Amino acid sequence: MIEFKNVTKRYGSKTAVEDASFNVKEGEFFVLIGPSGSGKTTTLKMINRLIPLTEGYIYFKDKPVSDYEVYEMRWDIGYVLQQIALFPHMTIAENIAQVPQMKKWKEADIDKRTAELMTMVGLDPDTYKNRKPAELSGGQQQRVGVIRALAADPPVILMDEPFSALDPITRESLQDDLIKLQREIKKTIVFVTHDIKEAMKLGDRICLFNEGQIEQIGSPDEFLSTPKNDFVKEFIGYQQKERVTVGEFVSENSQGVNNEDYPLVEEETKIEDAFKVFAEHETVAVKTKDGNKLLNRQDVFKHLSAKRGDSA
Repeated sequence: MIEFKNVTKRYGSKTAVEDASFNVKEGEFFVLIGPSGSGKTTTLKMINRLIPLTEGYIYFKDKPVSDYEVYEMRWDIGYVLQQIALFPHMTIAENIAQVPQMKKWKEADIDKRTAELMTMVGLDPDTYKNRKPAELSGGQQQRVGVIRALAADPPVILMDEPFSALDPITRESLQDDLIKLQREIKKTIVFVTHDIKEAMKLGDRICLFNEGQIEQIGSPDEFLSTPKNDFVKEFIGYQQKERVTVGEFVSENSQGVNNEDYPLVEEETKIEDAFKVFAEHETVAVKTKDGNKLLNRQDVFKHLSAKRGDSA
């Protein structure tokens, strides 16, 4: 779907991205992550030509992005920003309808699509479609930003730290909503974040940048089980111990858990294997000799992060 071949971006004497090569598969949730200034947002913006590359090639649907008319390509690539950028003088329905109108959709089709998308993200169309953005909460506005990018049914969605300005509870809720939404719409998503917890939760694969270069690309469990170098270990809070099990992180005050309420994992399950379950569930039940106990994904990350200094 998207392929980078030896892509470099320079600003004068400064290299923002150096010799980046990777591909994003159709229907994949691909996360770009790294410290501030590492090149992840520059990489994202080169996909839809908001930033021109200096060297190399980027392909979209097996065709160089430079071969597309810019407006044509951007209609096929939805874009969600951290700054939501809804038009304040327009209603929610009018904001969502912008690209379908430019593509000359029929009004009845636009209305139907708007209602479908608002329902998908838990915004009742009858209640919210005629409201202005200022009448919505930050989380509701960001939901509108996401579905506005989906309005014309593009095959690719670019998301540039869309949840980073939100409070933790709203952010967690929107992450969960995005996971559910992706299961339904199956779009190709390229998502930028600086938060390793968010990357691990959302990504099918993660691409970690450092000073313009790619350090590692892989699934969340590959990052946890086989980090390639010290920078990767430090960034993800890797543990040097051969086996880190979920039993080390169970809550002490959660006996008597009903197995039917949470997916059940064994106490000796490796952390990287448990994250396959955590990808779809925030909380699991851990089967221990003292009975079942609850384990929350955030608690695991909290403990791992606190022990970053243990990595070699």
